[in-house]
Amino acid sequence: MNNSQESFITGFFKLESACGIILMVAAVFAMICANTPLQSYYSLILDTPVEIRIGAFGIAKPLLLWINDGLMAVFFFLVGLELKRELIEGELADRRNIILPGIGAIGGMAVPAAIYIFFNLDDSTAMAGWAIPAATDIAFALGVLMLLGSRVPTAIKIFLTSLAIFDDIGAILIIAVFYTAKISLRSLIVVACCIPLLLLFNRRQVESKSLYMLVGIIMWAAMLKSGVHATLAGVILAMFIPMKSKSDPQHSPLKEMEHDLHSVVAFWILPIFAFANAGITLTGVGMEQLLHDVPVGIALGLFIGKQLGVFGFCWLAIKLSLTRLPSGISWGSLYGTAALCGIGFTMSLFIGSLAFEETDINLIFDERLGIIIGSLASGLMGYLVLRRSLPKS
Repeated sequence: MNNSQESFITGFFKLESACGIILMVAAVFAMICANTPLQSYYSLILDTPVEIRIGAFGIAKPLLLWINDGLMAVFFFLVGLELKRELIEGELADRRNIILPGIGAIGGMAVPAAIYIFFNLDDSTAMAGWAIPAATDIAFALGVLMLLGSRVPTAIKIFLTSLAIFDDIGAILIIAVFYTAKISLRSLIVVACCIPLLLLFNRRQVESKSLYMLVGIIMWAAMLKSGVHATLAGVILAMFIPMKSKSDPQHSPLKEMEHDLHSVVAFWILPIFAFANAGITLTGVGMEQLLHDVPVGIALGLFIGKQLGVFGFCWLAIKLSLTRLPSGISWGSLYGTAALCGIGFTMSLFIGSLAFEETDINLIFDERLGIIIGSLASGLMGYLVLRRSLPKS
């Protein structure tokens, strides 16, 4: 590996670490706002109505939903760009590198979901949140990992990042299949018309960002009106961004857009989302709230389910000779990394908002409480296990 590659990787992981710290600060600030006299201003900001209208077409939502449906579409666009790059020329381009994190991701989604379902099977409203503990927040997880500095081998970083990519794929599929409202056929026709246009741009290797963004915005608005969650428009758009330039083979429009967006998403969009969604009022919270089936199912799904699912499925795959333990990763460090996967913060909050925002029963508090408890416990557990199992620097 040459020096330029090393500096890029080092810079990337430093960026993720910084993002995790800023996310934590944003979440803490949201909690402060929600539990002090600032609470009225916090609610006023998030409930502010925002409307965009062009003729008869209009979108009117409170600011909170513009953040969750609009800004998070940009986040999913970046996820789609990273996924396409990894599949074409990254770690996931080599089948041998995808087996272990892929199997770990399956276990890391299935077992937490099963734990949540076990606690909430008799409550049809609560069952809408079954996918909440299935998510992993890569920014937070890498942020905790970076606290261990140079002791962390590159193999662990690659494994965790690859697993998170598969986790994101799972989250995208879950949102597309399970979290859609009534379907508007007319709006879906508009979405369907955008896709051949994007394909035409891609085949002709059109590099104009503005053309892709214009079609992407139209597709996002139509997706929003269709009942299919609008953030999926970001993933679809990313799949059509050209990997290589027609005029300059050394230039990649996709990588350029990924680079331009990474800082914006890491340092602005995700912290804004965290601030808007992490604020829960703890006034009057007692054992009844703490032991409610929704927060218990989420917290145990993240803390217990992720460890058992990721580590257990990886262990089984290795013992069955389907793959091997990567060089530089011990069983102890694999377990610690599995524990870090229980930090579900951003994606769990997002799925939770989809699951419960339209219910008449206030389960938003319950899911946020479970996410915060489960994520904190997972982060602490993962850090302690890795600190003990990794070689001294």
